[in-house]
Amino acid sequence: MTLSAPVPADNPAHRALLPVATGIDRLASAPESREGYQRTSFRHWVDADRDGCSTRAEVLIAESVVAPTVEPGCKVTARGRRSNYDGVTVTAPGGLDIDHMVPLAEAWDSGASSWTMQRRQDHVNDLDAERFLVAVTVRTNRSKADQDPAEWIPPFAAARCLYVTDWGAAKLRWSLAVDDTERAALTRLADVCDGWEVTHEPAP
Repeated sequence: MTLSAPVPADNPAHRALLPVATGIDRLASAPESREGYQRTSFRHWVDADRDGCSTRAEVLIAESVVAPTVEPGCKVTARGRRSNYDGVTVTAPGGLDIDHMVPLAEAWDSGASSWTMQRRQDHVNDLDAERFLVAVTVRTNRSKADQDPAEWIPPFAAARCLYVTDWGAAKLRWSLAVDDTERAALTRLADVCDGWEVTHEPAP
């Protein structure tokens, strides 16, 4: 059965806010396969708007809690940012990684293997979706690696409901599937996060 998504009046017609359980229910189910995956299949950190700043720099600037220092060539040299995954405040950009909410290997497993190279480039550099790309501590990004929520959730308990809603939003946006184990984990998390919402805004 296809559910009708509520579309708030203050949102564009293509954007919907869904209860977290509904958002998880809408994810397609499919087995995963990593056959043929290479990280180089996703072209990183382009300057899509040609303003001199790469995607990584754009995220660092946008997520600063204080005005960052930006040197020529869009080199971000100072900032302040509280990493969602562990609650740690970082001031030096070198202490941060830009995390893809859905890791690239997981995206490949879930449907990106069939995309064109351009589609994968658009995905990996997506700045239009809130919290699709997030600046987090290097330690937590390495800990997460290519795992889905059945295998890893943020160590910072206060971040977990935000994480599950962002994960669901990312998979919905790019029409990426979930396998049975992943769905079961997301459903358990959704039960704990009653009252949270998933943004459904399909990628162009």
